[in-house]
Amino acid sequence: MAATPTPLRRLDGTPIRVLTVDDEPSLIELLSMAMRYEGWEIHTAQSGSEAVRVARASQPDAIVLDMMLPDFDGLEVMRRIRAFQPDVPVIFLTARDGVEDRISGLTAGGDDYVTKPFSLEELIARLRGLLRRSGATTPTPGTQLVVGDLVLDEDSHEVSRAGEPINLTATEFELLRFLMRNPRRVLSKAQILDRVWNYDFGGQANVVELYISYLRKKIDVGRDPMIHTMRGVGYVLRPA
Repeated sequence: MAATPTPLRRLDGTPIRVLTVDDEPSLIELLSMAMRYEGWEIHTAQSGSEAVRVARASQPDAIVLDMMLPDFDGLEVMRRIRAFQPDVPVIFLTARDGVEDRISGLTAGGDDYVTKPFSLEELIARLRGLLRRSGATTPTPGTQLVVGDLVLDEDSHEVSRAGEPINLTATEFELLRFLMRNPRRVLSKAQILDRVWNYDFGGQANVVELYISYLRKKIDVGRDPMIHTMRGVGYVLRPA
């Protein structure tokens, strides 16, 4: 997707440092790509002992940590890292979804818990929230887009209209963000495809119509409409 995320920075202005620990190289690569898109500096490890060594050298601002590692488990990794970096936020990844595992991870001091398979967008959003709450990042003013009574927070991914929360999928969010960054401007289907999907659908612009209809159901139903169709031209978002 072409929309650029609002960058989080460390208090000294340098990129956020995240340590990702998992014994699956393909997952490490996927997570690293998503985090680099956020503008973060990524460090990786595929075992517990390597994770402790890398954490000591890099002093990460947050850790994404698999529960099951080849040498010792994620809880032990966290204990060893917290011995020299006591406040670093940790999100556990695990294929196990039992209540006991969640409780053991969180009561041991983990900050969050994501069960595989998971949504990359959800993990990044949770990580951004953890980083903000930990105080490791500079405040990011101007992360809210406001058009009429519609408010979109680019950082927390929260959307509301007239104070009522609206739940959007990742693609719906990106589409609305593009519309809200260009209020009162008519956007063609081609522009929307290019900027939101960053993909050539070979003329299948009906995907735009489909997602516009999804957005309307969530944003306009029962209210004065904000999303308008300009026949033969495209779509425009205007305050009601």
